[in-house]
Amino acid sequence: MQRRTLVAALAAGVTVTLAGCSSPKVTDYANQTPVLDLRSYFNGTLDAYGVFTDRSGAVVKRFTVVMDCRWSGNEGVLDEAFTYSDGSTQRRIWRLTALDGGRFVGRADDVVGQAQGQQSGNAFQWGYTLALPVDGRVIEVQFDDWMFLMDERVMLNRAAMSKWGVHLGDVTLSFVKRKT
Repeated sequence: MQRRTLVAALAAGVTVTLAGCSSPKVTDYANQTPVLDLRSYFNGTLDAYGVFTDRSGAVVKRFTVVMDCRWSGNEGVLDEAFTYSDGSTQRRIWRLTALDGGRFVGRADDVVGQAQGQQSGNAFQWGYTLALPVDGRVIEVQFDDWMFLMDERVMLNRAAMSKWGVHLGDVTLSFVKRKT
C-alpha cells in the first residue's frame, strides 16, 4: 500500500512539474484586451526602441527602428530600417500573408524558410529562423517572438533567441504607432 501511495505521489509531482514547465500558448490570451488586429496595427509608420540582451541579461546592443507598413487585402509589407547603437544600420522587409483563423505567414531576405504566426486577443506569437551575421560569418538562430498590444499606439515585443535549443539572449522592443 505504501509503495502505491509513493508511486501515486511521484506521478502527481511529475505531472505538476511538467505542467509548470509548459510554454504559454497564444490562445491563452484570447480574452485579453485591447484586441490586436495585426493588419490594422502594422499599417502606417511606427517607431520602435529596443535592446538585445545576452543570456545573462546584459545589454549587448541598443537600436531604433522606423517601420513603414502597408496592407493590400491579406498581403502586407513591413519595411524596417534599423539603426544600432554602434552606428551600423540594417534593413529588413517582411512580406506577410494573413490566413484564416488569425494565422499569418511571413518571409524576409534574412529569414530561413517561412515565419509562422498566430494572433489571439491582445497577443501575437510567431516563430522563425534568422540568418544572423556574427563575426564575419552567418549563423542560423531560432526566434520565439511574442507581441502584446497595450493600447491603440503601443505594443511590447519580446523575442527569445536560441540555437540548438540553447537560449542565447532576448530582444525586447516597444513599438509606438505614429499619430496620423
